[in-house]
Amino acid sequence: MPDTDTDSQSRSIAAVERAMDVLLLFGRSGRPDLGVTEIANELGITKAAVHRILTALRSRDLITLEPTTRRYALGHAAMALGRAYLARTDLRVMAGPELRRLATLTGETATLSIRRGDTRMYVDQVVPDQELRMEVALGQPYPLHAGSSSKAILAYLRKEEIDEYLRRHELTAFTDATVTSQRKLRTELNTIRGRGYAVSLGERQVGAASIAAPVLDHDGGVVAAISVCGPLSRFEPHIDDYVPMLLKASGALSTQLGYTGQ
Repeated sequence: MPDTDTDSQSRSIAAVERAMDVLLLFGRSGRPDLGVTEIANELGITKAAVHRILTALRSRDLITLEPTTRRYALGHAAMALGRAYLARTDLRVMAGPELRRLATLTGETATLSIRRGDTRMYVDQVVPDQELRMEVALGQPYPLHAGSSSKAILAYLRKEEIDEYLRRHELTAFTDATVTSQRKLRTELNTIRGRGYAVSLGERQVGAASIAAPVLDHDGGVVAAISVCGPLSRFEPHIDDYVPMLLKASGALSTQLGYTGQ
């Protein structure tokens, strides 16, 4: 093959690799959108190169531009790729047996939450056959600073992601029990990482209590949280009994995703 053809092929491969780097940055950044300068700084490439890559990705609807802010976000074609992947490794399918087991063993509601940018949402639940029970709203976004599932996800993000979240968001109080001090929240996040689970006693919803543990992937990144929740007066006395069951369930899911504990 002539040298000119080899050089052309090498440049084409390098361009594809840079485009993939940009696309993957949106997936791992944890931010809902990114600017050209942010992308250039994080990947160590020029703004002109970033503009060219984003233009190409926009032409395939992998990236979309918000005209008012001039910031970029994942487009519907990228979402379609994500849905295709999730169809093969659907956490809800994987978590179903663990949720049912937790609900049966505890007699309380077991839930699965996933992160969505700076929020998290319930995507599944198993509700026990009790007259007084907790039910959650599936698909509704919640902030990452209040509630056990939220804190279980926030605590296992990278330090810089936690810093960015706290920089961008005010710690709004939902009840008198909500932690609204960054110092106190950081201390609690360290405690959660140390023991492996989070506790909420009425901090997002009055009269409700829950415990939650993270679900980790093969890189040790948090992809979801599994929880048990119930009425505060009935739930709180049994927290110590429920914790081992919860950790066993979250550990089983993490293992299925390739997490080895390293």
